[in-house]
Amino acid sequence: MTLTATVPTTYGSRYIQQLCKHWSHKFETNFDPNQGEISFPMGPIRLEANPQALVVVLEPNADADVERFKQVVADHLDRFAFREAPLPFDWK
Repeated sequence: MTLTATVPTTYGSRYIQQLCKHWSHKFETNFDPNQGEISFPMGPIRLEANPQALVVVLEPNADADVERFKQVVADHLDRFAFREAPLPFDWK
């Protein structure tokens, strides 16, 4: 299963870097200004910034609590996006 949310924001690059740096203390991360990947315990998180949106892709492990996974990622991104939070996550 793969879940994708396209979050409208012009600050996607900033949020990728902040989230990856934040979680790099606990998890393996790989990122640049336009994309990032986090080896999260519930499954990998992939992030991609474009000029109008931040695309967030979650690949939950078979035993992951999917709703909790989505909430943890959204809560952390909202923390960094406090000026425009809450960000709209329309998971598909």
